Amino acid sequence: DLHLCDRRQRQMCIRDRVEKRRFMELGKVIAINLKQLRTERNLTLGQLSKISGISKAMLSDIEKGNSNPTINTIWKIANGLNVPYTRLMDEIEKEATVIRRSEPVMQTGETEHYRVYCYFRSTPLRNFELFYVELDPHSANVTIGHCEKSQEYIYIIQGQLLLQTEAGDYELGEGDSLMFDSSIKHTYINERDNLLTFIVVNYYPN
Repeated sequence: DLHLCDRRQRQMCIRDRVEKRRFMELGKVIAINLKQLRTERNLTLGQLSKISGISKAMLSDIEKGNSNPTINTIWKIANGLNVPYTRLMDEIEKEATVIRRSEPVMQTGETEHYRVYCYFRSTPLRNFELFYVELDPHSANVTIGHCEKSQEYIYIIQGQLLLQTEAGDYELGEGDSLMFDSSIKHTYINERDNLLTFIVVNYYPN
């Protein structure tokens, strides 16, 4: 009986931690969606407070992700913004997401010699993007700088990459990896006779 009780207690603790994590993540989603919806409507916190009946201080805490609003609070905000209740909770994903090789849509650079497949987009809970990239032999692709403070992580699957940036040049082979400041202009170059394939993660610090 003691062992059974201990096992039940452990299961309850694990379940409580999972629920707490989900609750905290929901607060982050609501925070980002609330700020987006409010700014899209050119509303100040004071204006939204008047039309929703929620105090300016509470709205500020929710937008900062410091508060997990109750159901009624969410309803009041949604009504004030004239949006569905669940609009404030958009972008919540399943615990596990499987992306099959055939699912990502191919995107190209200036020519089709450079092909990008997006596997994971950024969301309110994910501040990075993950891409699979192909670059044909004796080809190059110039990429403009990303947003301020963004970082790029590269892992070479096959081939040799020459990466030219305003800060310096880098040569990477199979199994090599690199992190660099992607807010500056950079160029991917494949000088070899074989197809170059690599993984790119674009990270956007909060």
